[in-house]
Amino acid sequence: MAPVKLGELLERTLPPMGYELVDCETSPGGRLVRVFIDKPGGVDVEDCASVSNHLTHLFAVEGVAYERLEVSSPGLDEPLKLLRQYRKNIGRQVELVLQDGTKKEGRLMEVSEDGIIVEETRGKNKKKEVINHTFLFDNIKTTKIQVVF
Repeated sequence: MAPVKLGELLERTLPPMGYELVDCETSPGGRLVRVFIDKPGGVDVEDCASVSNHLTHLFAVEGVAYERLEVSSPGLDEPLKLLRQYRKNIGRQVELVLQDGTKKEGRLMEVSEDGIIVEETRGKNKKKEVINHTFLFDNIKTTKIQVVF
């Protein structure tokens, strides 16, 4: 089954179960199928097991050829892909890679349908300067959450 059809199948299947499809990946030849899910409040191991069991039966009925299925939530190292993910992470530090390869870091302050506002802090103490940058989603290649300790 082609990835586009797999994506469509997952888009029809997961929302009625209470989950949102974040992304799906297949390895060359379709041997491995990875499905990333989310839901309000987050995903736990039981959620992944439930979705995996359901998809195993669904794939058998639909004739999806694969050898291994992995279901998980998108980890912190995975880029944000959905508007809801951006909104959920307002106030957190992010690293953007723009379409031209430029990297920007700052605090995610606002999210709209078209883009985001990221607050960059330069300097320290009395020389501290705060600048808000607006980025359109069309100009963003990836956005990742930065873990701050």
